[in-house]
Amino acid sequence: MSILRQGQRFVTIGVAQTMLSWAVFVALTAFEVPVPLANVQGRIAGAALGFWCNGYYTFSKQRLDWQHALRFAVVWTLLTILSTVLISIVAAHLGLHTAWLAKPLVEAGVACIAFFLWKYVVYR
Repeated sequence: MSILRQGQRFVTIGVAQTMLSWAVFVALTAFEVPVPLANVQGRIAGAALGFWCNGYYTFSKQRLDWQHALRFAVVWTLLTILSTVLISIVAAHLGLHTAWLAKPLVEAGVACIAFFLWKYVVYR
């Protein structure tokens, strides 16, 4: 499958993941869950959707094993740290409502890095 087609599928799945992650983040912070914890919880929800969808549909892995899951967990943790730091900075300096608006943009930026890590590290 071409990298362009993989990119298209990655974006489609990524939009669904981002919407889910964002909804969880907004809901939790609306109930005064701290921003870093809410961001991690939102990313966990998105990751649960994305691991299988990207593995199977985007990168055509018919069978996902523990090695894929382990590599996914390591890469996801690093990307989650990056996302959480960026969202926390926005919330601290510009307020919670701005962080709500910024989260999809931050996640889109992180996704640009993630595509190549998923392709060449996780689902290789």
